[in-house]
Amino acid sequence: MNASQLEHFKLILQAWKRELMQEVDRTVHHMQDESANLPDPNDRATQEEEFSLELRTRDRERKLIKKIDQTIDRIEKDDYGFCDDCGVEIGIRRLEARPTATLCIDCKSLAEIKEKQIVG
Repeated sequence: MNASQLEHFKLILQAWKRELMQEVDRTVHHMQDESANLPDPNDRATQEEEFSLELRTRDRERKLIKKIDQTIDRIEKDDYGFCDDCGVEIGIRRLEARPTATLCIDCKSLAEIKEKQIVG
């Protein structure tokens, strides 16, 4: 992968991270603004369920932000775009679809098959 391609993916990852961080800020402000002590138990339950759903979503995004940071670190260490299992190049099309991918399509498919066999 050449330098311009690495820069392209780094910019994509940085923009993605910025977008996720903005969502975190919006959630914090939304929860602060909307956290009224509602007198109706049904309204309060609905609000708590919405907050719970938002927090679960933000937790998933927090994990994604961590993965984005790790991927940016891999770009800076010139280790980006290679499969962690077999060492071959992951491929531009796969990285365009999932910039944080650490496995080539063959290794990822094999891992998913193994997971299905273990789970059930």
